Amino acid sequence: QVQLVESGGGLVQPGGSLRLSCQASGFSLDHYAIGWFRQASGEEREGVGCITSDGTTYFPDSVQGRFTISKDTSKRTVDLQMNSLEIEDTAVYYCNAYLPWAEYWGQGTQVTVSS
Repeated sequence: QVQLVESGGGLVQPGGSLRLSCQASGFSLDHYAIGWFRQASGEEREGVGCITSDGTTYFPDSVQGRFTISKDTSKRTVDLQMNSLEIEDTAVYYCNAYLPWAEYWGQGTQVTVSS
């Protein structure tokens, strides 16, 4: 059974850092990519980065240079490291797996950037 569980969200001040983790089960991170998305209140869900099966990462301009993604295939975790956080980064963050048979989402974790 495929399952994605995010953790690590919380309240952080502007300029601070936060590390989110996505625990994956039911499929191999060696074979499939994982994406990170976020959805702010009243906004559409947007991608903030992904890591491919071979470890290549991609980021949109909005977070390039501030966010990084890494994975530990033995632990089945994919981490999103967020630095230099801005108020505009406040959102619910989700990890995503687009597998050949279905697309899966985690339940999300709230990140609030506020002074």
